Amino acid sequence: MMNEEQVRLLLEQVRSGHCEVDEAVGKLKNLSSEEMGFACLDHHRQLRTGMPEVIYGEGKSAEQIAAIINSMQARGSGRILATRLSGEKAALIMECCPGLHYHEEARILTMSFSQKMAGRGTILVVAAGTSDLPVAMEAAVTAEYLGHEVETIIDVGVAGLHRLLGKKEKIDTASVLIVVAGMEGALPSVIGGLVDKPVIAVPTSVGYGTGFGGVAALLGMLNSCAPGVAVVNIDNGFGAACVAAAINRI
Repeated sequence: MMNEEQVRLLLEQVRSGHCEVDEAVGKLKNLSSEEMGFACLDHHRQLRTGMPEVIYGEGKSAEQIAAIINSMQARGSGRILATRLSGEKAALIMECCPGLHYHEEARILTMSFSQKMAGRGTILVVAAGTSDLPVAMEAAVTAEYLGHEVETIIDVGVAGLHRLLGKKEKIDTASVLIVVAGMEGALPSVIGGLVDKPVIAVPTSVGYGTGFGGVAALLGMLNSCAPGVAVVNIDNGFGAACVAAAINRI
């Protein structure tokens, strides 16, 4: 696996004579996809889109995820992120793949790595309530994994609007905001009316029966009268982080 910086370095080595052409061709051949029977890994994704390959853990067995991680590492990737994992499944994977870290609230497994921060500002994740935390933390961990500075504000829903207004200074310093809310999903509209930055709204499945598993929040956010509010799918903290990273990328 290679990113744009690594490809540029390889080409510079060829130009300077420190790498033979055949050796460089061999390395670039590894950028293709890899058939594994139960999965087809896209080793070219980061170079093509700027977003590395990510493992969606729900519905995959621990053995399958471990095999995918091992294949990614064999291709030289130190960037591993697997989403939607229970603690039990994550523990089984970590037995097979040392060096991973499980983020319990976010339900995400990552491989630690060092990199320069890639954003022009801070991505702020705002959760309406404590019940929205799993989705909010999925967004926060993903955005950090993608190389961005991330801050969070928790439990500032519209039932107590003074709590949000008390965080106005931090809200104003963000370059992109991810706003996570269930129930009627009103918080992104409120924040959208207070800021001049992009707001990515994430409806969650939190709520009583007439919330219809997040459909009410989704429709409320889609019908927002505040300009500059975009909406992702229900409980899709990962998707919101990818959009925020694309906006915040230099």
